[in-house]
Amino acid sequence: MLDRLVLAHLGAVPLAKLKPIVVANWVGALTDQVSASQVRQAYRLLSQIMTSAVDNDMIPVSPCRRIRLPRLPESHPEILTVAQVNQLAARCELGDHVLILLLAYGGLRIGEALPLRRRHLDVDGGTVLIAEAVTELPGGPVIDTPKDHHRRELPVPAFVVSLVSRLLATLPDDPEAFLFPGRQAHTTHRQQSYHGFRRRFTAAAAAADGLSDVTPHDLRATHATWVADSHGVMVAAHRLGHANASVTTRHYARAVDGRDAEVAKHLDKLGTEPAPRSGTQRARRPRKGSP
Repeated sequence: MLDRLVLAHLGAVPLAKLKPIVVANWVGALTDQVSASQVRQAYRLLSQIMTSAVDNDMIPVSPCRRIRLPRLPESHPEILTVAQVNQLAARCELGDHVLILLLAYGGLRIGEALPLRRRHLDVDGGTVLIAEAVTELPGGPVIDTPKDHHRRELPVPAFVVSLVSRLLATLPDDPEAFLFPGRQAHTTHRQQSYHGFRRRFTAAAAAADGLSDVTPHDLRATHATWVADSHGVMVAAHRLGHANASVTTRHYARAVDGRDAEVAKHLDKLGTEPAPRSGTQRARRPRKGSP
């Protein structure tokens, strides 16, 4: 991102001449070329660099201030039922089957699931350690720490752990072995690509009833919705690795259909119909001059 979006446009500009208007023009140019999400990520990276320059007395103040950034589009994820997730997973072979269940029942980002290694899985404890994430870049995949550098240990359902054990039995007995290795002979030493999984996922979704528009990212939103509905938004945010629960509600968790009717029934049990006032009310005297 530094090479492609920042240095390609601003690399030749001296620090002292990097003014807010230059940054604003750069943001405007990027907005016409890439997604709003990438523009915001690139701006955040530049802002971090400029803050470092200020801290090291290279410039007196950061030029990244009061810059209008493009708005992120509203996300409307498809929330699946348990039966739909099972239907989707059933159309996949073991590796993709396990990956789909980890996304739906663990809430992992796809970039966190693909680089999982044997050492990240505690079968006896029933947990997955989220310690790495892969990013697909033009020069190839890069494995680094998860988003916001937030490691987390994630308990997963026992039936998912059982399937993970079956998958591990087919892989090398090496702590560094990938749970989802590349499919070709010369790529088994690295994680499989997202694009390959996405093609197989799309084919499985198209074969399932009513799931043709579902994406892998919808499974993370599905997990957030299930957990928020049963255990609250704060628990869902923790499982998804969000420091702020507002991110969970804004982009992932959605209200489960039918809950409004259940709320009305619950309130009906709590309340009682107030009795009307007994007795006959005295008629008011008309004011002077009124008919």
